[in-house]
Amino acid sequence: MGFFSGSKDIRIVEQRVLSSVRDQNQTKQQETKAMAETVKELLASASGEVIILCIGSDRSVGDSLGPLVGTMLVEAGVPHTVYGTLEEPVHAFNLETTIKKINRQFEKPVVLSIDAGLGNKEDVGTVFLKKGPLIPGKALQKVLPPVGDYHITGVVNYLDPLPAAQFLNDTRLYTVRKLAETIVNVIK
Repeated sequence: MGFFSGSKDIRIVEQRVLSSVRDQNQTKQQETKAMAETVKELLASASGEVIILCIGSDRSVGDSLGPLVGTMLVEAGVPHTVYGTLEEPVHAFNLETTIKKINRQFEKPVVLSIDAGLGNKEDVGTVFLKKGPLIPGKALQKVLPPVGDYHITGVVNYLDPLPAAQFLNDTRLYTVRKLAETIVNVIK
């Protein structure tokens, strides 16, 4: 699976759930540990430099998951290159530039993309690890390039007949923070 597809119109990408962590007290700790083991194995078997690409904007609570995770990973001292922090977010306006920068700087990197997602009501608070590229902005019907060999999505809110942007704006910061803590615990 490639890091970046040159065509913006490609929307059919293979994605397979490798692991999930649901925000339920009785299973969350075991699921987090299992996902952490899976991520550890994936990153250890990487043939190229591991890049963690945290996508989102700090200007919307629901979309701030990626930059918050990026900041927390840098503060935790993860041994991988991290793009996308609260200080320097990677978002719709600079994603393609960031991808080009990564491709210039690293030869055949293995990219783990991280982003917020909208989903079913029962999935709010769930973290999904999937094989295959992330399609950023999908819920908002943005046309952005698929990115990553693997990706982690934290479901920050649910989709409803109302515009998806409204649900990103109505997301609780507490939910985003809890998801960020889980994702950081999975990666570090």
